[in-house]
Amino acid sequence: MADEIKIDEFKADEIDLQEPEESQEPTPNPLAGQGDDITPDQDGGVLKALKTEGVGDDGPMKGDTVYVHYVGTLVDGAKFDSSRDRGEKFSFKLGKGEVIKGWDIGVASMKRGEVAVLTCKPQYAYGNRQQGKIPPNSTLVFEVELFDWTGEDISEDKDGSIIKRIITSGEGFDNPTEDSTVQVSLIGRHEEKVFDERDVSFVIGECGDQNVIEGIEMGVKEMQKGEKCHLMIKPKYAFGAEGNKEFNIPPDSTVEYDITLTSFEKAKESWEMDSGERLTAAESSKAKGTTYFKGGRYQEAIKHYKKVVNYLDYDSEFSDEQKAKAKPLLLAGHLNCAMSHLKVDDYMEAIRSCDKALEVDESNEKGLFRRGQARAAMKDWELAKVDFSKVLEHDPNNKAAKNQVAICAHHIKQFKEKERKMYSNMFSKFTAPPVVVKPKESQEDVFATKIEHFNGGAQDGELKNEGSSVDGEKVEDGSTETTEEQGGGDAPPVVEATTESVQPMES
Repeated sequence: MADEIKIDEFKADEIDLQEPEESQEPTPNPLAGQGDDITPDQDGGVLKALKTEGVGDDGPMKGDTVYVHYVGTLVDGAKFDSSRDRGEKFSFKLGKGEVIKGWDIGVASMKRGEVAVLTCKPQYAYGNRQQGKIPPNSTLVFEVELFDWTGEDISEDKDGSIIKRIITSGEGFDNPTEDSTVQVSLIGRHEEKVFDERDVSFVIGECGDQNVIEGIEMGVKEMQKGEKCHLMIKPKYAFGAEGNKEFNIPPDSTVEYDITLTSFEKAKESWEMDSGERLTAAESSKAKGTTYFKGGRYQEAIKHYKKVVNYLDYDSEFSDEQKAKAKPLLLAGHLNCAMSHLKVDDYMEAIRSCDKALEVDESNEKGLFRRGQARAAMKDWELAKVDFSKVLEHDPNNKAAKNQVAICAHHIKQFKEKERKMYSNMFSKFTAPPVVVKPKESQEDVFATKIEHFNGGAQDGELKNEGSSVDGEKVEDGSTETTEEQGGGDAPPVVEATTESVQPMES
């Protein structure tokens, strides 16, 4: 035991006597301070030295999301950060000020697969600020590898249906807004073939009038004056499932456009208008919405009816006379918006528009009827019946409402009958007597049966197979029993609930 203790003590002494390892001195990057000056002003603020050439002719553009690995060091080689140590690529939007200025300049000059060393002077790095391990006024050295990039997704749902890439930056920070008049030059391509090339002027929100697709309009709203960009637009915001015969675009095609925003003139926002201008603008939007509705362009109609609401929703500055004009106009905006939503099967939005209309006029028959239609389309028969019944309270002779009440009552009855049967079946399963399983015949029993059959005839007291009986009632072979009444019940009304039976538009 004593020997073991001595050995342990010797090992401990051995560990204590070991000299600490020398810390490794940092090694400067051999390409630090080397390379070409890539600053726009040629002031030597960012030097780029190529370590590994990239592939292809294209590179990332302003606004693209780029994916890189990097190792950051001071000039003496002391490392302060590394994405490689973390084992995770770093991404950022190029040219948007998300990283130091030297990176926005340096990475924009790279190609896919390229590895470069960027030497960034303080004015292109963190200046006179202390940044973690980085002292003030430090020149920084980055070894950067560019893997890939993607354009900016400007679609509403961020589903990649509109990808924008900036070719040439525009002036200032102002963008066109709804109702702005824009002048653009466009070149449209499908599978590398030009199908549309023209200069065109249109109003944001009314692009369809000039045969301009929605994806272009959404792209233009993200541009500055003088900017040129590339848009990749999927069918959802291009020509959809129908395609375009004039341009020879097949159904469900992705198209690409180069767009230059030459100029634009912004329209007044509603908060910039006086009360008279808002009333006039609301009347104009209502008229445009009705034109689009009649042409079957329901989404454009919805946009304009929503503008009516936007102009009139807050009437605190209106005179009594203006309020009297605004109320029916606001009501019509909500009701027509509801009808347009019904046409495109957007029932929840139709219900919301009807709710708003009924806040303006709680007994409005069209608001109640259209909300009932939306609820019926969603198979909410109970609430739909309530709405149609309220219509009849105000107009007992309304045939459409009577028919819809009957339809709702029929579906409610059907549902309750189905529910009753379901619970009845569930109850019968729980209350059914247990199933008795006969024991398997032994070989002796089987042998005895065969002997009996050989002897010819049943034993005394055995019932002969002359039909079956259940509770004394004889069931003849080939007979059928019915478990449900045939016929009976109420026949469903002839006309089903449908959004096609909507009432006329508000005038």
